[in-house]
Amino acid sequence: MTEPTEPTAPPSVEVGGLTYDYPGGHRALRGVDLTVRRGERVALLGPNGAGKTTLVLHLNGILSGGGGTIRIAGLPVAKPNLPEIRRRVGIVFQDPDDQLFMPTVREDVAFGPANLGLRGPDLDARVEDALRRVGMLHAAGRPPQHLSFGQRRRVAVATVLAMEPEILVLDEPSSNLDPASRAELADLLLGLGVTVLMVTHDLPYAAELCPRSLILSDGRIVADGPTGLVLSDEELLEAHRLRLPYGFSVRETAAG
Repeated sequence: MTEPTEPTAPPSVEVGGLTYDYPGGHRALRGVDLTVRRGERVALLGPNGAGKTTLVLHLNGILSGGGGTIRIAGLPVAKPNLPEIRRRVGIVFQDPDDQLFMPTVREDVAFGPANLGLRGPDLDARVEDALRRVGMLHAAGRPPQHLSFGQRRRVAVATVLAMEPEILVLDEPSSNLDPASRAELADLLLGLGVTVLMVTHDLPYAAELCPRSLILSDGRIVADGPTGLVLSDEELLEAHRLRLPYGFSVRETAAG
């Protein structure tokens, strides 16, 4: 007698044949196919204007109306599903000030869960857990504008974690960080245990954090593979306006 098997969880992200034209006719995406399994950390690389932001804004329905299909944890990205999709997909923007607008850190982190109806001790516990995970619980009562840039970025991550997302999308997470803040954020991201899609021009950061990398160029995915292999292909990087810092060793740094 065959033992029943557990149902396989669907991938965190499934994109099939995604196309998108902006008003005026510019085609930003030209048939993107992408699957990200649960728990993967994937870097999305590419030159400016490649379509990276356009792609990630489709993942929670901020942009729509193009061709193709998108599923998040098996759920189609469509109007009836948008509240649940937006809970599952948390986007951390490049500038944390785009996400922090309340008088205190605690209120910023509580904003999303409170809008979902969480109240009282349950809300307090959710906020404290998110701030503890990013090492910012001590700043709960402070105004966000009194924090350093690196601290504000960690609070921005906490505002997303408080929604208990399945997928964390990070837009240039290492930009404008000093070396210490950069290392602290890397340690944080490595310990989260959620699916991570990281949009970045910072190739060493991709090598450090993401075992898999994609290159999106002119609206198409032109490379998809282990980060070490992708970043070791000098001809590929040059063709798509990507460059490693002088002397950087992919082999010594690549995430496992």
